Parts: sequence; C-alpha cells; structure tokens
Amino acid sequence: MTTLPDYHHQEEFQNRKRKLAEIRQNQVEPYPHKYIPTHTALNLQQDFNEVDVGHSDDAAAGTTLSVRVSGRLVLFRSMGKNAFAHLQDETGRIQIMFNRDATQVTGYVPQEKEAEISPYKFIEKKFDLGDIIGVEGHLFRTQKGELTIFAKEATMLCKTLLPLADKHGGLADKELRYRKRWLDLISHPEVAQLFRTRSHIMQQIRAYFQHHHYLEVETPILQSIYGGAEARPFKTILNALDQEMYLRISLEIPLKKLIVGGMHRIYEMGRVFRNEGIDRNHNPEFTLLEAYAAYWDYHDMMTFVEKLFERLAFDLYGSSLVPYTSPESGETIHIDMKAPWKRMSMKESIKYYGKVDVDQLSDEQMRHMLKESGHCDLKKLVNLSRGLLIAALFEVLVEQHLIQPHHIYDHPIETTPLCKPHRDPKLRAEGLVERFESFVISQEICNAYSELNDPEIQRELLEKQGQRRDAGDEEASPLDEEFIEAICQGMPPTGGIGIGIDRLMMIMTNSHSIRDVLYFPWMKPV
Repeated sequence: MTTLPDYHHQEEFQNRKRKLAEIRQNQVEPYPHKYIPTHTALNLQQDFNEVDVGHSDDAAAGTTLSVRVSGRLVLFRSMGKNAFAHLQDETGRIQIMFNRDATQVTGYVPQEKEAEISPYKFIEKKFDLGDIIGVEGHLFRTQKGELTIFAKEATMLCKTLLPLADKHGGLADKELRYRKRWLDLISHPEVAQLFRTRSHIMQQIRAYFQHHHYLEVETPILQSIYGGAEARPFKTILNALDQEMYLRISLEIPLKKLIVGGMHRIYEMGRVFRNEGIDRNHNPEFTLLEAYAAYWDYHDMMTFVEKLFERLAFDLYGSSLVPYTSPESGETIHIDMKAPWKRMSMKESIKYYGKVDVDQLSDEQMRHMLKESGHCDLKKLVNLSRGLLIAALFEVLVEQHLIQPHHIYDHPIETTPLCKPHRDPKLRAEGLVERFESFVISQEICNAYSELNDPEIQRELLEKQGQRRDAGDEEASPLDEEFIEAICQGMPPTGGIGIGIDRLMMIMTNSHSIRDVLYFPWMKPV
C-alpha cells in the first residue's frame, strides 16, 4: 500500500478536502474545463488608468462595460456587506469586491440544510487563498481611488488543497524556492519577470542570428560517441539495440558535419549534459548555443559575439551598460558591452594582470607557482604539459581581473583538439591555436575557434585525446572515426562559437547563481 505524503495528514489539507466535497454537493464544478477572460490585471490598469469608471458610492452601477478576469485569490478580507479580495494573474493584481446582494456563484445550488447560505456567504466559507477563480463584473474606483471590479459572478476554476506558502516565513529559504519553483513564482512576481526576460533574450538571440542569415537546426541529444568538449558524459542504454549511449556534452560534432554538407551558416540552442560538479556557475544540464559560419575565422566571431551582447544590452537597458551587483561587497557597477571589447592574447593577459612573463619561465617554475597558489590539484600538476601549465596560470592569475568584457585569444594547442593551428608561423611553432574565450565578470561566457579542417592534424589530435582517455582521463574525448571521415570529405574554412546561455542570463539579469536563471536547477533529493 502506498504511503501518503505528510501533507495529507495536515489540518489545512483535510479542511480543504472537506470544502471540496461541500462545493460539489452544492452543484458547483470545482475544476471546469474552460474559462475565457476578457482582460488581464495589467490590461485593466493600463486601459482604464485615466477613465472615469464611477466610484464606491455607486459601485453597483459602475461602468456599463463588463469585464472578466481570472487568477489566483491572494488576499481576502470580509467587511460585512462587502468583501474585498486581490486576484493575481501572470501580469499583476487587481482588486475585486464581492457584494452580499449582487454577487452570484456559477452553478451554486444550496443544499436544503444550507438554504440560508447566500452565494456571498458561500464564497466566504468555501473559497480559500490560493484558489483559482474567474470573476465577471464592472469597474469602479474605491474612495482611495483603487481600480476595482464589482463582482456580479464568481466562478471556481480550481479548488486548491494546499495553502500558499507564507511569503516571509515559508519561502525565505532559497533552497526551498529552487526546489519548489512553482511556489517561488506565485510568491515572488520578480522571479516570474526574470524568466520572462530570459524568454525575451532568447527570442532576441534568434532574431540576431536570423538577421545574419543563420539557419537554426536540431541535432541528436543521444549519441553513440560523445565529443566536442572535455567533460564526463552521462551514460544510458538504448534497450532496442542493447547499446550504450551518451547524453551529448556539446553540439559541435554534428553541427560541423552539417557544415561539410553545405549548410554554411547554422546554429543550435539546446540542452547539453556534463557529469561534473555543481556550484553557482555550473549545473549538470545547461543551455548551450553553438554557431558555425563557413569562410569566417575567429576574428569574425569576436566581432559577431560582442555585437550580440551589445545589442542585448541596448534591448534590455537602453544603453550598452548592464548593472552588476557584487555578492560580496553589495556594490553595484556597470558592465559596458559596447563593441569593440578589449582583446589580449593569453600570454599578454598573464603578463599584464599576473605580472609574469611565461616565456621566461621553465615548466618547473610554473609548476611551483601553481603549487604555491593552492588552486591546483598537485597530482595533476606533475603530468601537465607546458601549454596546460600556461592555461592553468591564466586561470589563477588573470580570470579574477576580467570584470569588464575581454576576448582572450591565442590559446595553447593542448587546450583543444578541434581548433586550427595559428596562421602566424612563429605562434604556430609555439604551439598556439586560433581560439578565443570571452570573459565578463570573471566568467567565461564564450568559446570560439578558427575551426580545424585538416583531417591529418584532426586525427593526430583526436588520437592523443583517445590516449589520454585510455590512460584514465574521463574528460578526454574518444576517437570519432565518423567525424574524421566527414572532415576528409572537405570542410571549408569555418569560424565557430559556443555561448553558455545560462551564464549570459546571469550577466544580463544581474543574477549571482545559475540556479536563479534556471526554472528547475538540479537539487539534491531530500
């Protein structure tokens, strides 16, 4: 026998179940199929802001215009002949007045033993805060000037069996708000507005790509061979074929196959999955945007990315300045998204911000610096190549300084097996590739390459990744023969970018945790 959750035994739940039974006994349908409102709360406040709709002394007359609204009952106070309530829909709140003599309840037929209970009393006794109702009536203004609906008819749309959380007590806990997002949205309108902003930003991103003649595509989430990034995958089994499968860690490999096939400007915005740590910047599943343009290089992508962020800033704030409040100090500064952004090579940035010239350091000296920093795994330090030591020094010495937008370019070849070696012979000899990462508020928000299209170099680099994987590195990519075959068919010179959409949302909405911008962040089971 199934054990019922604890809330089934709570007094409030039992009281509401009793009311639900009584509502049905009085011929009121507690869960009707449909209700069509004519206005939202915001519509009414905007459309009738300066319209004479009558006042409280003639409330029963009011305007001749009949309005219908629907939403959640969030406040109710009885004042004898009248009861005032607030109805909350997705746009805001509107005040309702129920009247003892005039308000009816849809379908209400009192039982014989309750013949004396008027529709008004029925509302008082059977309706609860949190119930979703519809109200039809006309508008008037109270003595304080508040726009109000004089309710002629109230319709129960959804009888709730659990009460709303107390805003100040029950939903003060951030963990609870993340875990029960539906309660968070009901109790905190600003959270709902943040997610509307998220949707709007995604629409603007799509419009930007469409304006530049990109085609949005969809590629498989389930993959037999994963790749495109260094990350541990989630594994599953395809029962029909008894085959081990992986949730994608990147969008890169299938998108490049489409470039080979002649689709020369493409992008995808979708979920990817990495079996990694969870913190304020990381969630096991997140939204990634990847885009590829044939005949572009990483310089073109730098310009493309910074102009996208500049456009989003102007759309949201009317200027290139985006507010950012430090979670540590509480100080608010402005991040200037105006293009062009500051550009520095990785080595230049270490020299400028870290006061270290890596070209003058031996590998052992760099290992010692990283060991002294306390930010690196000592076991890994022993096996890091020179290029990976430089990248590690960048993380330790530089990233914290990249508050305003920066493009950090020309990375060591060991950091990626999918990027084109540098066109400058000197830099190529130093083992650098044409890659850049974009940083804002010390966070990497974009990764981009001049994409590798030499099949011989591609095989060599992927074979090295495979060797690392065979040696126990779970984040190294497996050798993908089908991808190499596609590159052998010929891929034109191509620029590619990957943008973490959730981090972009954090920056654009001044949010301090990735959990704030995800509808349902991953939470440890209770």
